[in-house]
Amino acid sequence: MKFRRSFVLLSLLSLGSLALAQGDPAVVARVIQEGKTANKVMEHLTYLCTQIGTRLTGAPSLQRACEWTRAKFEEYGLENCRLEQWGEVPVGFQRGKRQVGRMVAPVEREFHFTTRSWTAGTNGPVRAPAVMEPTDLAALAIKRSQLKGAWVIVAPAPARGQEDPNREIREKINAELDAIGIAGRVSASRNELVITSGSFRNLSFDNLPKGVTVIVRKSDRDAIIEQIARGQRVELEFDLENHFVPGPVPVYNVVAEIRGTEKPDEVVIVGGHLDSWDGPGSQGTCDNGTGTMVALEAARLLMNAGAKPKRTIRFVLFTGEEQGLLGSRAYVEKHKDEMGKISAVFIDDGGTNYSGGLVCLESMVPMLAQATKAVNEAFPEMPIQLRVVQQMPRGGGSDHVPFNGVGVPGFFWTETGRADYNFVHHTQHDHLEYAIPEYLVQSSVASAVTAYNLACAETLLPRQPAGVGNVLAVVR
Repeated sequence: MKFRRSFVLLSLLSLGSLALAQGDPAVVARVIQEGKTANKVMEHLTYLCTQIGTRLTGAPSLQRACEWTRAKFEEYGLENCRLEQWGEVPVGFQRGKRQVGRMVAPVEREFHFTTRSWTAGTNGPVRAPAVMEPTDLAALAIKRSQLKGAWVIVAPAPARGQEDPNREIREKINAELDAIGIAGRVSASRNELVITSGSFRNLSFDNLPKGVTVIVRKSDRDAIIEQIARGQRVELEFDLENHFVPGPVPVYNVVAEIRGTEKPDEVVIVGGHLDSWDGPGSQGTCDNGTGTMVALEAARLLMNAGAKPKRTIRFVLFTGEEQGLLGSRAYVEKHKDEMGKISAVFIDDGGTNYSGGLVCLESMVPMLAQATKAVNEAFPEMPIQLRVVQQMPRGGGSDHVPFNGVGVPGFFWTETGRADYNFVHHTQHDHLEYAIPEYLVQSSVASAVTAYNLACAETLLPRQPAGVGNVLAVVR
């Protein structure tokens, strides 16, 4: 069976090389030359991360990013550059520059910390004693006088899916703490990574959250508890500049096109999500400034090379991804009558590693192998591999998913390399110093060349009825 499958794949590759005409080799060569010698992806990324910063869905900073990227697409000569509204956020949220968290007594210690997005901050610096959360109502009665105005060190919440045997008592204690008037709660992450999340659902400007909850690193909480256990008076200071923005706030995807010369109604989409989480320390670099700036640079490379694809290459920078693929789901619904003419969707959203592969059907191998061949020749040390499955994946956590759900071939670039994505994903470490320039150069060239070749192919990329999917082979 393995021999037969390998023979079939090799035969398909041979047929693809001979029969499936794709892009102009001269254009591809110019894209590769410009991409390797004068690439601007890091210039784009540096501006995005240092001049705009994090881009929470519904935040003014995301709107600035949308307008800036639209202007860049226009500058590079793309057509139909626009902001396409997909919905509204009931309340916007923007963190200010003042984000301070530290122990000030009996020793000084700077914390790594966050607060959930769309939650309350402080009204300037709040310095107050740290008091351990009472474990029962009797302890609460004893500590009541210490708790007013204090930062209360709370126990970590149970792991997701785990029962909390003390839930009822905890709820009563929380209600009492709110009534007493504490400064806020200080919780901890499970390790040294502080992950930011949050939700705007069920919010309005009339029912904004009031209580302050700070999440610090596990080691920071341990340091606080150690000093308290020694009988020391521990003082903490937090200055959390969190601003709510009256809504509803309209939210947009950024769209731009290189129009097809022969079949402009048929489309290859290149994109990623422009929104990010916004925790202190983060710049939204690797999730997903990298993927969207790869798309922007791919557009520039194609225009610089004078690309005239037969089909339209459409660049879409989605937003609302972090809240549940909202922008891409809305795009698929809004453009549902166009889905039959979308050849493929390529999403870059895996961090700063290079574009190392695509998961595809066996019937797609000839076209994809031909489309990526020149990239592999230009970057032999960063090969793109094709992983063959029986059915295109229907799950996942990025903007290719809604397209696969309606039968459009949606690809999430597999990222390969030395970067540790978990270290930066939604954490305080998602900033520019962890971007790897040589990988982003390869990714931008891969996106440009692959999209251009498929846009010039004889046919749309093959599709296949749903079946049971298992990994079958790897094609180099």
